[in-house]
Amino acid sequence: MNVNKEEVLKALSTVIDPDLNNDLVSLGMIRNLDVGEKKISFDVNLTTPACPLKEVLRKECDQAVRKLTGDEYEIDINLTATVTTSQANLDLLKNVKNTIAIASGKGGVGKSTVTANLAVALAKMGAKVGLIDADVYGPSMPTMFNCEDAQPGIKQVDGKNLIIPVEQYGVKIISIGFLAPAESAIIWRGPMASSALKQFIGDAEWGELDYLLFDLPPGTSDIHLTLVQTIPLTGAVIVTTPQKVALVDATKGLAMFRQEKINVPVLGLIENMAYFTPEELPDNKYYIFGKEGGKILAEKQNVPFLGEVPLVQSVREGGDKGYPVALDEGPMADSFKSIAEKLAQQIAIRNASDIKTKVVEFNT
Repeated sequence: MNVNKEEVLKALSTVIDPDLNNDLVSLGMIRNLDVGEKKISFDVNLTTPACPLKEVLRKECDQAVRKLTGDEYEIDINLTATVTTSQANLDLLKNVKNTIAIASGKGGVGKSTVTANLAVALAKMGAKVGLIDADVYGPSMPTMFNCEDAQPGIKQVDGKNLIIPVEQYGVKIISIGFLAPAESAIIWRGPMASSALKQFIGDAEWGELDYLLFDLPPGTSDIHLTLVQTIPLTGAVIVTTPQKVALVDATKGLAMFRQEKINVPVLGLIENMAYFTPEELPDNKYYIFGKEGGKILAEKQNVPFLGEVPLVQSVREGGDKGYPVALDEGPMADSFKSIAEKLAQQIAIRNASDIKTKVVEFNT
């Protein structure tokens, strides 16, 4: 039997993207369709290289076409990706598609560790990733990325000096830690810290990025307000641990982004240190800080639960050595990969809506 392009497209129109609730043809995700003699080839252009459903969609596309052709045709499906955005026409960060704040209600929950590994996991899957260490008073990214001695470059563009981020493990990074000795304390009032963050955003040459992550200080502070007053964020992620004292503070962090005047979408919640697993007993789980507190909070607050990270020695060692565990292969790398995929998925869903985040305009 012989088939034509129209028939193949009709067959593919039965494949639904479950996140965007529409078929792949209507979404414009089927590209470069070629129907030759006994061979059909096409691209499926995903909304992110970190799409967790890519193999499912590939399989469903193959099955849909084979219902039409049987085994008479060779079917070649190539998965590509173009990261979506809801941030067109920004004055700042013009070539950055998505900006994500990583926050926590309190310190000590491993927010920076989670941020570093998420950035690496996204980059490892093919995304263009940047990271701003916005925790001005306690910068940790130079240590976590093993680039404590690095210094950002300076480039002059149209008479203006721009900071060139340090690049490590495929992630572009800016941190106050590059500009001050590691043993020095940053003793700044709020306006100075806010001014530094604005420079990291507006006076840096980020180039084209799919995701720019902001590692925020614990709690709610001038830095948080400066960020939402400077750019319209794609969304925020809350990191917590399972115990009640952390969950109470995480709830406050959620509430800040959800305030009517701020109104930044909360993309999800991550539970860090969910349980302890000894490396020699990988099947054993000890719930030192309580069980599923983050998951329960996510359900209660009606936000996506992006996943849990166990308390494992290799995660701490990776941070101390400057080699995030997400760079390796194995269960912990898989854990961060899964969380990164779910985050990218939520960003794509959020970008498909008509809701656009605005710069916060109220004065405090």
